[in-house]
Amino acid sequence: MPLLLLLLASLVAASPAAADTLPNEPVPTLAMDRYAGQWHEIARLPMYFERRCLNGVTAKYVPNADGTVRVENTCMTAKGQMSIVGMARVKEGQPGALEVRFAPGWLSWLPLSWADYWVIEVDRDYQWAVIGSPGHKHLWILARQPRMDRALFQTLKEHSRLRGYSVDDLIITAPLD
Repeated sequence: MPLLLLLLASLVAASPAAADTLPNEPVPTLAMDRYAGQWHEIARLPMYFERRCLNGVTAKYVPNADGTVRVENTCMTAKGQMSIVGMARVKEGQPGALEVRFAPGWLSWLPLSWADYWVIEVDRDYQWAVIGSPGHKHLWILARQPRMDRALFQTLKEHSRLRGYSVDDLIITAPLD
């Protein structure tokens, strides 16, 4: 009987479903000093708060002395430039898991004012990053430059699909070379 269980376990481990997935979890290490700075949105899943953003979407991360991070998001809409400022904090013991708030500071005590922002993949030179969320609802592909190589984009898109994201719904907001 143990031999049969071992055989069954090896078949399950080798099945395409098990081999064709990636974990949806924050990266285990993230150097905030290297992550800080300006990022350009290359693509995102549709979301309510960015519904008017057409292109030119940027996010700037500025570390604060208290360990939090100032988040400045800007985009171009049909009516011109739109900006919002928020704050992020790193979840204790999970450097790649951030919580972000764009609600006023006096509402920061409310758990619903914070959103999970997971860095799920990042270039070793911090030239691109993929941001997701626990429920696969949010996804952003970011780059330091306002455009991305098409082959790299396709790779990151496929990695996101393997993590369970609906990549067919991605809105591409920057040029692909």
